[in-house]
Amino acid sequence: MKRNGTILETEALAMRFGGLLAVRDFSIKVPEGRIVGLIGPNGAGKTTCFNMITGFYKPTEGRIIFNGQDITGWAPHNVCAAGIARTFQNIRLFHTASVLENVMVGARVRQRTSWWHALLNLPSYWKEEREIRDKAMYLLEAVGLQGLAGEESGGLPYGAQRRLEIARALATDPSFLLLDEPAAGMNPNETQELMGFVKDIRSRFNLTVLLIEHDMKVVMGICEHIWVLDYGVMIAEGRPEEIQSNPRVIEAYLGEEFIQDA
Repeated sequence: MKRNGTILETEALAMRFGGLLAVRDFSIKVPEGRIVGLIGPNGAGKTTCFNMITGFYKPTEGRIIFNGQDITGWAPHNVCAAGIARTFQNIRLFHTASVLENVMVGARVRQRTSWWHALLNLPSYWKEEREIRDKAMYLLEAVGLQGLAGEESGGLPYGAQRRLEIARALATDPSFLLLDEPAAGMNPNETQELMGFVKDIRSRFNLTVLLIEHDMKVVMGICEHIWVLDYGVMIAEGRPEEIQSNPRVIEAYLGEEFIQDA
């Protein structure tokens, strides 16, 4: 069972690589239906936390509770099947496949039929294949890429590739979406559009969103709660206005120039 409306809870997570303790005592409670953020300097351990939550790393210590279930150490495909999807800091698309095919790959996480049903030419397989295609087209429409369905994904502009990666994540039917630096490489106009886009998909697909982001205008503009890491340790958490006035966060990460520009 969920704990008081909390969709994800981490309890004292730690990740050690040999003699290096990359993250320690990482404990957060993510309220269902919110957009929340995880920030900190490069090398603070943010992506390591994402990798533990999504099963790419098995935590050295601690527990991960999702929807009231302990998923600590689960393989990535099982975490995904449970309802957690993610994007990556470096976009990971199938660059020679079409835009539509990339999204269909995500939808196959929920596929009921198997490859051998196709060999037997079973109607159930082809019916589901049409459903997957229709679902992928719906998601491309949702992210504004429906007109590019047949294009090779590697040829898309950077911002469109980001949206495509999010569409592929949405195809897995998640309830919890992790975005790793979604505004990276975007110009100011694209960044502004991204903020509205994330809010829109949160509402449209009934999602909880946790994002890592260095663009503080994005973080402060859309996140309802923020956690701050520095050298693998949590140094602050709170609402955006609390974080941007926290002396320890200013010293470790934001800098006085951010406060002057805010």
